[in-house]
Amino acid sequence: MTNIILPLLRPGRPAPPDLAERRGQMAAGVAAGAFATTRPATETTLAGLRTLRFAPAGAPRGAVLSLHGGGFRIGRPEFEAPLAEALSDTLPVMVAIPQYRLAPEGPFPAGLADALAALAALREEIGDLPLIVCGDSAGAGLAASLGVLSASGQAPRIDGLVLLSPWLDLTVTAPAYAENAATDPMFSTESASVAAELYLQGFDPRHPLASPLFAPVEGYPPTLISVGTGEVLRDDSLRFHARLVEAGVDARLSAIDGMDHVAVVRGMDLPGSRETFAEVCRFIADIADC
Repeated sequence: MTNIILPLLRPGRPAPPDLAERRGQMAAGVAAGAFATTRPATETTLAGLRTLRFAPAGAPRGAVLSLHGGGFRIGRPEFEAPLAEALSDTLPVMVAIPQYRLAPEGPFPAGLADALAALAALREEIGDLPLIVCGDSAGAGLAASLGVLSASGQAPRIDGLVLLSPWLDLTVTAPAYAENAATDPMFSTESASVAAELYLQGFDPRHPLASPLFAPVEGYPPTLISVGTGEVLRDDSLRFHARLVEAGVDARLSAIDGMDHVAVVRGMDLPGSRETFAEVCRFIADIADC
């Protein structure tokens, strides 16, 4: 597989007032109990990054590095906490959720560099235990890029990837943006274009680590992709799955009618969430042999 070099870090710019306000609202929501869990997470650091952890009742048989979504510009580890708790309650795996740098203060590749550092630190910590990287939306894009780096020998071994409604193509040109505009209340061409600009800040959107849809995938880790068929990111999932299958990768696709963007992260009562959670658990159990 061709080596793909992680670009150098670049200076960013301050968040615009509307984005700063949205972040503040999300922080207030978390403080008020949004995304609360039955048992509290353990707050630690991983590669110097603020990290929430959920441990299983017994000895872990594997670890999950969970990367939150938010269009590369918003998002907190707390957003993943309910799903992380459910995974560690169901399977003997430890789940770690780091806070990576956000755009526009930290443009591409800052968030990916943080995710890579967290992956390396977690691999060193757990030794040879199975390690699964999970992400949703933009976090799934970062997870997919880690898969590219791992497959080319430039990142530690990843034993499996779980990509939930992944954003894999930052050109924002897929037909699904128009075809599914009326059925995806969570994302749109406009919001995707704004988020991509804040993150890329002039960088080529087709760079294989910014848009892993365009990356070589030979030797890629086993992968589960989950998406709702009415999402604007539907095509990202379908096209990436097809590329993985063509390259001989062990790739599973779960495309569910009527499921909203990252439903399993937002609530188990949403359409498609329980089915998706069961798929994720089966996939991780197969990887971790548990």
